[in-house]
Amino acid sequence: MQTVTLTAEQQAVFQAIEHTREHVFVTGRAGTGKSTLLNHLNWNTGKQIVICAPTGVAALNVGGQTIHSLFRLPIGVIADAEIDQNDAVRKLLNAMDTLVVDEVSMVNADLMDAMDRSLRQARQRPHDPFGGVQVVLFGDPYQLAPVPGSGDERRYFADTYRSMWFFDAKVWNEADLRIFELGEVHRQHDDAFKHMLNAVRHGMVTAEIAGALNDTGARRPLPEQGAITLATTNETVNRINRTALHRLPGHSLANEADVNGEFGGRGYPADERLELKVGAQVMFLRNDTAGWGEAPRWVNGTIGRVTSLQREVRVEVDGEEHEVEPVTWEKYRYTWDPVQKKLEREIVAEFTQFPLRLAWAVTIHKSQGASYDTAIVDLGSRVFSPGQTYVALSRLTSLEGLYLARPLVPRDIIVDRDVERFMSGAVRDLGTAAELPA
Repeated sequence: MQTVTLTAEQQAVFQAIEHTREHVFVTGRAGTGKSTLLNHLNWNTGKQIVICAPTGVAALNVGGQTIHSLFRLPIGVIADAEIDQNDAVRKLLNAMDTLVVDEVSMVNADLMDAMDRSLRQARQRPHDPFGGVQVVLFGDPYQLAPVPGSGDERRYFADTYRSMWFFDAKVWNEADLRIFELGEVHRQHDDAFKHMLNAVRHGMVTAEIAGALNDTGARRPLPEQGAITLATTNETVNRINRTALHRLPGHSLANEADVNGEFGGRGYPADERLELKVGAQVMFLRNDTAGWGEAPRWVNGTIGRVTSLQREVRVEVDGEEHEVEPVTWEKYRYTWDPVQKKLEREIVAEFTQFPLRLAWAVTIHKSQGASYDTAIVDLGSRVFSPGQTYVALSRLTSLEGLYLARPLVPRDIIVDRDVERFMSGAVRDLGTAAELPA
């Protein structure tokens, strides 16, 4: 069992999830500990819970299953199409007390309604939202948005829903969603920088805040070593990493991942073929798990430099050299055990690779959840989606570590109006730790 220490705020939200049947949305700024709370819930709940997420990598990160795999739903718009359920799926959906959805901001309204309809159908409770299952959602709509599909799909959403977002699903006309917004930021400790990031999050950037960010980030030379570049496109990232690796002397060595089971061709949590050289700048993709109770030697997002590839992979982090061993990511599937009368998680696939990625650059999207002491934010010619600038800036642990490839301009700050509507409308029902018994 994994042990994490919750803050009073996180503990209060855990109690609300554990001791009520209310539908709950856990949100909060970057670095407020949403993942920590979800991990604690996974290991400490007394309920029969099932954890799912919209993408394969997100599901792997929380030890869950993808929504489409769990519910056996077709890809694309589901609308009012008939939902096929075999006996195994019906038993599974009947066995759960609580459904946990991580990265819910990437779930569109149609998929949320399909989950609702699937549960009502399987549990034969057509008039109860989600068939009577408690639904707990984790995510931050200010950071990640649902991905639009084809032109026909976009037209369907425009005709059917107020927006694509999960919170505009029709099920919420029948069900109440209690919102808890975690407020205690753990990634940054400087109040002034926290204030700037919150302004970017809400699109409330003043000339003074923009000036402070640009004065620090854009008016000094970019570091040549020890910083990662956060860029908007895969093309930029791949070019930076390829060029930097090629410039290093010596031969590169590649390690092929060991892939077993039903993984499919995509959604790997690390490179299937990891190519490294001595001197390569790398980023860790997993928290250090060696020695529970000891201070971790690295966390997800830690930047290091490869020092040796002879016999073992060694990486220097903050002047200290560590041997790095391959780790295994496990892909799970939920099943119903009729003998034990409980839900079981079985491993259906394993992906084993060194928990490293070349890290002269990474996309802003893939930097999600990571923390960096120093980073170069390269927004290119323009920002593509709402929240992109906020995600990039909020990876930094301090303002001093921020470098900007170009100064921020007003068009870089994009906030989705539907998110603002939902979050501002929900403020009057907002649950905070102060309102809850510990």
